[in-house]
Amino acid sequence: MSQEFLPDDNKFARPNDDSAAESDQDVVCVTVTGSPKGVRETILTLYRLGFAEVGDWSPVQRAANPKQVMSVLIRRRKRKA
Repeated sequence: MSQEFLPDDNKFARPNDDSAAESDQDVVCVTVTGSPKGVRETILTLYRLGFAEVGDWSPVQRAANPKQVMSVLIRRRKRKA
């Protein structure tokens, strides 16, 4: 599964940037929201499943609900013809 994702060569590109839409890549954003412990455990579970490296996720930040946090993973994926 991870072979179809591309490394993020431009760490400053915004996912909604028009240049990404015109390329041969799709931008996929995955957000995990919940308790701090739940978010950490979910990221570790996804790592063990080979979905993403732990360091690929954004730092944990406060979510809209004050008792929750969130972390985001942005991936670029080759479009299939």
